[in-house]
Amino acid sequence: MSLRKRLILTTAAVLLTGLAGFAQQTFQTAVYFDYSHFITTDGYLTSNTLTNKFHFRRAYFTYENKINDRLKFRFRYDADNTANLTSVDFAKQTVKKDDKLRPFVKHLYLEWSPNFLASKVNAGMIETLAFKLAEDRWGYRSVAKTLLDGYKDITGVDVDATSADLGLSWKGILLRQLRFGLGVYNGSHYSHAETDKFKKFSGYLQLVPAAGLSLIGYVDYEKQTGDRKAMTTKVDVLFDMVRNLNISFEWFAYDSDNLLNSNGTHFKPSGWSVFGTYKIKPDKLAVFARYDRYEPNDTKADDEIGLIIAGFDWTPMHGSWKLQPNVWIYNYNDARKGDTIFNLTFFLSF
Repeated sequence: MSLRKRLILTTAAVLLTGLAGFAQQTFQTAVYFDYSHFITTDGYLTSNTLTNKFHFRRAYFTYENKINDRLKFRFRYDADNTANLTSVDFAKQTVKKDDKLRPFVKHLYLEWSPNFLASKVNAGMIETLAFKLAEDRWGYRSVAKTLLDGYKDITGVDVDATSADLGLSWKGILLRQLRFGLGVYNGSHYSHAETDKFKKFSGYLQLVPAAGLSLIGYVDYEKQTGDRKAMTTKVDVLFDMVRNLNISFEWFAYDSDNLLNSNGTHFKPSGWSVFGTYKIKPDKLAVFARYDRYEPNDTKADDEIGLIIAGFDWTPMHGSWKLQPNVWIYNYNDARKGDTIFNLTFFLSF
């Protein structure tokens, strides 16, 4: 074989190898954009001069590289506009905030899939186990966070739950009807550096007694100081025995020695959620509904909050663009007036 042919074949082999490697890489983007309108104007949240607005809530950019059948790498950027503090004027006692969408690292991890119990082991800045199963089941993160994820947003009480953290997790299948997940994290969340020697431990068992029915028990524990600890317990029930219909139930309770009333007494927050989706026309039109019940403080009477979320999921042209009109109705057990807010959510994914 001539030198020229050898060079051509060698170059082709190198290019094909590079293309094969490139084929294992994926880039994905998801954007949540809303038009919101206050239907009520005298409620607890809606009693101000703002009655409508356009706003971006989140923007994700995800890069994944499937290195081989056992290894995968993920890097995800997230962005929101949570009014970042940019400067402080101590003389005038004022602060300056920046409402621009600011990117930050959400995921940065390696996933190993050993040939053992259908396992997946993640290491790095990883997804936690706290509400991942419920979020996947709900399927409308573009519309609303799940109960545990959005608890502080609704009630103002921090239940120390985060979607990502630095640590290790191991998920797998013990039996056909029994799945598990174990995790250990810093406990300081992905957006904060670790500041103590304690770690958060979490785990779940998922029982599948029949096709279309799952029962999930979850618990996490963290020693927060030398004599104080915190624990979350959670139960999920997933039902999808009817074609195109799924119904789910989620309940949790949080117990932390750091949660104290002004008089020093201890209180516990909890809540439950039931939600469902029905595909009227698969991949084209679906309807969803959800009811959340929040108990921010079990030592106070009439502090519960109820939230109804309902809407449609419509794909008018292509799967990369969805319109999701939805209504949020807040009810308060105390003297606060209720709120009703309409959102037209544009969900872009490509």
